[in-house]
Amino acid sequence: MRGYAGIAVSLILALSTPSQANPLGYSKQDGRTRLDGSSFGVLGINKTFDYIVVGGGTAGLTIASRLAANPALSVAVIEAGGFYEQNNGNISQVPAFAVQYSSASPSSIQPFVDWGIVSLPQPQLNGREIHYTQGKCLGGGGTAGTYQAWADLVGDPSYTFNNTLPYFKKSTNFTPPNYDKRGPDSAVSYFNYYMPFSPYVKKALQAEGIPEIAGANNGQLLGFAETTATLDPAAEVRSSSESSFLQQAIRETTLQVYHYTLANEIIFDSQEDKKRATGVRVTTAGSTYTLSARREIILSAGVFRSPQLLMVSGIGPAETLQALDIPVVADLPGDHPFFDTTFRVSIPTQTQLTSNATFLALATEEYLAQQKGPLTASAGNYIGWEKLPAPHRRSLSNSTLHDLASIPADWPELQYVPVPAAVSAVNNNSSGNNNYMSMSVVLMAATSRGNVTINSTSTADNPLVHLGWLSTQTDQEMAVAGLKRARQLANATGLVVHDDDADGELLPGPAVQTDADILAYIQSEVRPIHHAVSSCAMGKPTDSNAVVDSHARVLGGVRGLRVVDASVFPLLPPGQIQATVYMLAEKIAAEILAGV
Repeated sequence: MRGYAGIAVSLILALSTPSQANPLGYSKQDGRTRLDGSSFGVLGINKTFDYIVVGGGTAGLTIASRLAANPALSVAVIEAGGFYEQNNGNISQVPAFAVQYSSASPSSIQPFVDWGIVSLPQPQLNGREIHYTQGKCLGGGGTAGTYQAWADLVGDPSYTFNNTLPYFKKSTNFTPPNYDKRGPDSAVSYFNYYMPFSPYVKKALQAEGIPEIAGANNGQLLGFAETTATLDPAAEVRSSSESSFLQQAIRETTLQVYHYTLANEIIFDSQEDKKRATGVRVTTAGSTYTLSARREIILSAGVFRSPQLLMVSGIGPAETLQALDIPVVADLPGDHPFFDTTFRVSIPTQTQLTSNATFLALATEEYLAQQKGPLTASAGNYIGWEKLPAPHRRSLSNSTLHDLASIPADWPELQYVPVPAAVSAVNNNSSGNNNYMSMSVVLMAATSRGNVTINSTSTADNPLVHLGWLSTQTDQEMAVAGLKRARQLANATGLVVHDDDADGELLPGPAVQTDADILAYIQSEVRPIHHAVSSCAMGKPTDSNAVVDSHARVLGGVRGLRVVDASVFPLLPPGQIQATVYMLAEKIAAEILAGV
């Protein structure tokens, strides 16, 4: 959210977040005291493990910890970054600052926890180069019909919703809201802070025909629900695969972590047919060495770096590998494009955290003393999905209606994220003591496609990313219709201020009314919601575009190598994808342990 950077330094000095597991010290394992330093590999020394996981993000740490839970197996994790608690202070832990450094502007890069990927110039977005945050740290970045479509695409019924549900459940530890901290009069919420604007948002969504649904985790995404968050309920700090899976593995298993270590390439057996992956050549602080795998290497480097590592290791189009005039490696179903409209409102919002020093001081004191208040919430209390209502569909072309008719009946077309702040990437006017809210819009059925490729044989160089957002007529028309609908929803709250001094709409502003002007605004403001997938797509072995099979094993006769992260999704599911990444890691870990 805009303005948080201005208070980050003072918070780092003032905040000492409630305690979490400390990665340094002693732990108990099998009744013995074990130094936690034993969980970190000796850098610069060749070593052999049963399994090597490349990438310590959401999928990587999940699958590594599940494998390491078997005491008969030795497992290593290679991660180019370190611990975000150490490299980014408490900004990465306090829920209210969840979006710090995630702006689309290249100037927002935090190099200690972010790879700093900036897209190629996007011609359909007036040449914009867009910063796409991808975590460089330990811990990283649907509907029922979605998973049926997944199962059909890969030819494996184990991916239907009912069959994947046990793996969704395995990674979660649900804690009901703490009513003592939230107060007796507030509605049920997953945050310990029910924001003043939330009851107005709820009434507006209901009045505009968006029904309330019983949560957003049961395969139903047409309606609105209260927002769930990955939080440690005791300390009210953000939870990640690092703070949960890795910390437990450090305490209870022999998992070895190689942090600040860059994977340079996958090594293949030179004695057989050169198609069996046997190790990873890595570099730490200028020292290059080899970590070898007796059984398998699991690539979990993320949607941009997993295909990069495959290509620099010799897996990709022949023309790509023979000359560095690199073509596209795989079709990438982009991201859910994300934009918003912002309004001045009549009640206090999270904007006060950036404009009111007294409000911030009280919020900080409340957070430290009682783990409640504004700093415990990262966005609004509600999130909604719908298919564009009939009155708005009349403005859509026949070709757009045809595209939308092809998606499953339970698949939403738009997502709305009411946020109690001005979150726009281009907003430079939200100053003073005014309060703002944004109605963010996310395209759930985007048809635009991008791609990932490379122009270097070094993984120290970022891959080339073409996002491709809003490159189709369907996406452009839906973006315009979505913004109009967001205006309608925001005004239905009754909170928007209309006075003689200025209209309540800050962005795009009351002068922006024609479809052409609305589209131009969106093109200047659209940004990622960090749901990129499918750069190493899963598919049937007969599918020429597939990179891995339904068990995440790399195709083309390669053995001993899997890819397990969002890059293997065969489609871009609606909704947030984090739970699906956890599910996939749990599923593949179980298959590996079962000998699949």
